[in-house]
Amino acid sequence: MRTGGMRIAEISLPAVRHNVRRIKELSGGQVIVVVKADGYGHGAAIIAQAAMDGGATMLATADLEESLRLREAGVEVPLLCWLHGPRTDFGAAIEHRIELGVNNLAQLDAIAEAARAAGLQATVQLKVDTGLSRNGIQPSDWDVVFARAAELVAEGTISVRGIFSHLANAGADADRAQAANFDEAIALLAAHGVEPEMRHLAASAATLSSPHLHYDTVRIGVAAYGLSPLADKTSAQLGLVPAMTLKSEIVALRGVPAGTGVSYGYNHVCETATTLALVPMGYADGMPRALNGSGAWVTVAGEHRPIVGRIGMDQFIVDVGPLAGRLELGEPVVLFGDPERGAPPVEIWAGLMRTINYEIIVGIGPRVLRVPVEEPLAPDAVEPDEAIAEPVRSDA
Repeated sequence: MRTGGMRIAEISLPAVRHNVRRIKELSGGQVIVVVKADGYGHGAAIIAQAAMDGGATMLATADLEESLRLREAGVEVPLLCWLHGPRTDFGAAIEHRIELGVNNLAQLDAIAEAARAAGLQATVQLKVDTGLSRNGIQPSDWDVVFARAAELVAEGTISVRGIFSHLANAGADADRAQAANFDEAIALLAAHGVEPEMRHLAASAATLSSPHLHYDTVRIGVAAYGLSPLADKTSAQLGLVPAMTLKSEIVALRGVPAGTGVSYGYNHVCETATTLALVPMGYADGMPRALNGSGAWVTVAGEHRPIVGRIGMDQFIVDVGPLAGRLELGEPVVLFGDPERGAPPVEIWAGLMRTINYEIIVGIGPRVLRVPVEEPLAPDAVEPDEAIAEPVRSDA
């Protein structure tokens, strides 16, 4: 039995549907929504149906365990996963109708062996390395792997639904070079008689900035959750709506005189008499401890108020100053959310931590209850700018 909602991440289903629909309209093709890392911290099972309702063709995770958890949660939509260890049970994937990204010949043969053992056909997507130098079939192995895939298709052991790669986002020239390599891989696979229905290279950044990289499918992560993958464009400028609003509440209020030290180490001392509010959220919940003294703020009663003193494992302190007489215990505190609704954007934390918004949202801890909500979108929150910049960062 739950005893209260001190730490809540509200997940806007209308925002997710809107974001996927926006990407589908922009790309004009199929859309794969990546729900790895528990839906980028939003709750993969919560995101699944909203993404499909927005027009997604399928969902994707990094590894098989993530996909199997979705199946266990009752999610029956098409799933793809592509990061496999040497002991991965491909039989479980085939049994649960999960498509498998293939990164090398050994994986392809192992998948074929598992398919024969199960008496079922495996569906795969061939992942090729075009320059990111992570996983994916190396260019020197393309010919032999593609030839083997064609043999397995001919015997009915596998079907090849897609071919894909991942951009390094190292600049426009590097992206074009990777696209040229991808085109070469597609042509070589076709020469072996295999022409998949899905070809995807663009993740969120390239989808929003480089139409020439869309092919027939795009594969988005952070954009589905309404966050910008571009350093010089906000979510609103891209026509996206942040889906997560991170909330807590005030559990204690105390008036203090000037000169009062606050939290561990007294690195903050109140210059004047004020009121301090205690909020039960800390670094165990994904709130960076290094926000201490950084100038970060939250929204209380619709106003911006500063975080003061060191952030603890379970709690932090806000100087609510002149709001004190208007506040009661249980008053909501918004840590970040949609700035079009007056919430602090998650990018404030990311900027202060010299990181990207991705890292903040996936770091929200398990004590935070994810709650799906159907609250309507703000009417003026979804008009994008005309100009879209080149991608400068991404980690989808």
